[in-house]
Amino acid sequence: MNNIYFKITPSYEMDCVYSSVREILEFYNISSIITPDTTILLKPNMLSRSAPEKAVTTHPAVVEAVIVCLKEMGAKGENILVADSGGGPSNVAVHAASYKTCGFADVAARYGAKIYTKYETATVKTDGKIVKEFELLAPVVNSDVVINLAKFKTHVMTGMSAAVKNLFGCVPGLKKAEFHMRFPDKENFARMIVDLCETVKPTLTIIDAVTGMEGDGPGSGTPVHLGMLIAGDNPYYTDLAVCNMMGFNPMQPPIMAETIKRGLVPPVLPADCVCGDVRLYKKLENFTMPQSYRIDFGDRVPRALRWATPTVEKYLAPKPKVKKSACIGCGQCRDICPQKTIKIVNKKAIIDYNKCIKCFCCHEMCPVKAIDVKRSVFFNI
Repeated sequence: MNNIYFKITPSYEMDCVYSSVREILEFYNISSIITPDTTILLKPNMLSRSAPEKAVTTHPAVVEAVIVCLKEMGAKGENILVADSGGGPSNVAVHAASYKTCGFADVAARYGAKIYTKYETATVKTDGKIVKEFELLAPVVNSDVVINLAKFKTHVMTGMSAAVKNLFGCVPGLKKAEFHMRFPDKENFARMIVDLCETVKPTLTIIDAVTGMEGDGPGSGTPVHLGMLIAGDNPYYTDLAVCNMMGFNPMQPPIMAETIKRGLVPPVLPADCVCGDVRLYKKLENFTMPQSYRIDFGDRVPRALRWATPTVEKYLAPKPKVKKSACIGCGQCRDICPQKTIKIVNKKAIIDYNKCIKCFCCHEMCPVKAIDVKRSVFFNI
């Protein structure tokens, strides 16, 4: 269908979210593919162990409403599984604690659904442009229906995190760091993410934009109330709508650019794709992009010297910087760093910039927001 459905959802009050989710699922006729035997994976954004009000993760009210609606459509609670994998080192206890803090464990228990704390994986061969095989969480491969419950957020590496980027959580634990090592530049990382999306092929995406995140997301940005849910049966079209709302040029976020280059989505979103509360689809006023994307250096350089821009940007591009006054020396940044460029000295993190690939995993996973995105003053000229 390639339709993007907007639904006004002013708050996370259960009646409000339920009504919106029910309307969305009916619009996409999800009941037609649900039987008591259908196995369903709900893939929220569970970036880190964060309380719902921080807007880092998908709000549990959205997950709850989806479970309730699916059960009303005939699904069995025992066949509904909530699964995601954060970026850092993990075990069953750590993973379970994340589900608990994010509010997913209580919601699942309330309705007889399950949470996935195992790390069983399945290997999938692909026709990808850059990745020919993915090792994914087993239920991603084995479920009949995958509902992608993403969060409306900015992202310091990829510009935005919505439908497509959320699927990176289908890759287990520290396997994510391996992908950052294999594809350290944004363009190839984006190609990998699109290959992943083409492999997972979510049945439906619902983006939690009741409260989203602006600024230096996905973990250290600022919550912003948007009052809506955004849904789509095509994750690329859904992301293009989000991209336009945030104010990006569609060729600016690397994942979005890659989907356009592959012809998976047109560069301009067709007006007839927008459904539901269509007045919600507009560029957000005063929306703050990540510092890493608030640069337009190439356009400021004289045309005769633009050949040198990529090299200059390589050395002057934004980079992670530790705020020593805030750092607690927990080591999560060290453990997640794909290049192993971070060490803890005297209970403070130190980054070796000679090896840093600027993936911003450390910024993403820091539990106390002690890692900033530092941009060169040269970009202020």
